[in-house]
Amino acid sequence: MMFNFFPEAVRRGMDEARRADERRSNRLSIHAQEQVHRILSLWDDGLALDASDRAPLRGLVDIFDGPRHLYQCLLITSREEEGRRIYDFKWIARVSETHPVDFEQQEDTPLLLPRH
Repeated sequence: MMFNFFPEAVRRGMDEARRADERRSNRLSIHAQEQVHRILSLWDDGLALDASDRAPLRGLVDIFDGPRHLYQCLLITSREEEGRRIYDFKWIARVSETHPVDFEQQEDTPLLLPRH
């Protein structure tokens, strides 16, 4: 990597600036056990948090984009890489904004039945 030629203090400063930028630009967060953690990166099978952000998480957590609930997931492992704590999902499920129904709905079905 080309950053290896910079002095250690410059590399630390660049890493801190990158992490600060990620925190500002991302609205994604984890809500777990009445605590909120800012998500730095999210991908198909995992996510990354700032390594200095409290103790490692495990178990069932909820992922939000601002106030909107997006996912529920089960975190199973964590490791640290370059100041980030990396988590893997055992499973992840999108949260539906509508209530489930026990019948098939047609597109042109009226919402209310007319009175006679």
